[in-house]
Amino acid sequence: MKTPNNKKFLIAITVAIVLPFSFYIIAKVKKKDHLNMPKYYGISTIDSFTIDGKQRLDTNYKTVADIVLTNQMGDTVSLNNDLQGKMLLVEVFFTNCSSICPILTNNISYFLHKAFKKNDTTVHFVSISIDPAKDSLPVLKAYAQKYKANPDHWWFLTGDRSLIHHYLYQELKLMLKQSGNDTEILEHTPTLVLIDKDRYIRGYYNGLDTLDLKKCADDIGLISMQKRRKK
Repeated sequence: MKTPNNKKFLIAITVAIVLPFSFYIIAKVKKKDHLNMPKYYGISTIDSFTIDGKQRLDTNYKTVADIVLTNQMGDTVSLNNDLQGKMLLVEVFFTNCSSICPILTNNISYFLHKAFKKNDTTVHFVSISIDPAKDSLPVLKAYAQKYKANPDHWWFLTGDRSLIHHYLYQELKLMLKQSGNDTEILEHTPTLVLIDKDRYIRGYYNGLDTLDLKKCADDIGLISMQKRRKK
């Protein structure tokens, strides 16, 4: 694993050390209503109604459905039930990837996993393999240990390929680039997906961009202080 350059190191320090102070600032600013909260993604319906003779629109957003997979410890887990009350940050990867996947996973470990170590009830990191045929449990466990992932706060998941693809395409609306044939899955996306505790999608981030990772950390802090959205 390469030693991070000065820019990455400085941003990592900003995220890991300044983040708790940022939460305090966020809370103070929030009271003054000067805060731009992360938006919602995935419009479900738009309702029209009239108040005081004026037509109003109310946008309803789609929540992300549950998926049941197996984590690196061999446990069968439900993302919505077992992680109820927590935000999710979802990564797509496969262990034998030699291009962007190691960078993505390392960035999550270096910039985010460490930053939220003391706020570990806020967000749970989720890395979903899109090559379940090769990513067996021993392989996933070794991969997770390589990046010092705490299984209590970061799951590396495998399961039925069609189920995973449906979740990524239909629920998270990710566009995966594929090369090779059907027997050699080489799908990539640098996109990380942030899902709030009510299972609304709240952000898409380029996991290869350190500034986007900083924004992701900030958004997690903002959302953690937000009141529950009415369904």
